[in-house]
Amino acid sequence: MSLEELITTYGYSAIAIGAFLEGETILILGGIAAHQGYLDLPGVLASAFLGTLLGDQLYFYIGRVKGESILKKRPNLKRKSEKVFAVLNKHQTMLVLGFRVMYGFRTIAPFLLGACRIHPVRFLILNIVGAFIWSITVGIMGYIFAHALELIVGDIKRYEVWLFVILSILGVIAWCIYFLSKSKEGI
Repeated sequence: MSLEELITTYGYSAIAIGAFLEGETILILGGIAAHQGYLDLPGVLASAFLGTLLGDQLYFYIGRVKGESILKKRPNLKRKSEKVFAVLNKHQTMLVLGFRVMYGFRTIAPFLLGACRIHPVRFLILNIVGAFIWSITVGIMGYIFAHALELIVGDIKRYEVWLFVILSILGVIAWCIYFLSKSKEGI
């Protein structure tokens, strides 16, 4: 199976799963694939929107159901949660809308928001708005990046496999560094 077939066959699913987990890199790659004609940009954005929305809702409800007991057992998580709770008291709406772009808070913030008992309907509405803004912004950034690269490099089709591989490797490295740093913190 060629790279093109892989992208067209599994691209939307990969974007949804990547956005569910933590997906800036996969969404940027989706924007690039859309620019190259392998995927449809609205489909890329919709996949990312659904993936991030479902992931955040899951983390929120885990926090709502198990948050207090988990926080009591993990001192490092408790320390981070106190920072979020302090910000939450002052800027609840902005935190729910903006946690996706706050380094280190992407998965922990919805969990902590659930633990601090923000109303589920309020979280859902704000999460829909935040997921929409995030998926549109990051997906279009990937699309524009591919366009700019094409202007600079010229015939991007000759380099797209290498570009895709390099960006994928960089994304995996960033993901590994992030999760290794999390494991060192004891989370």
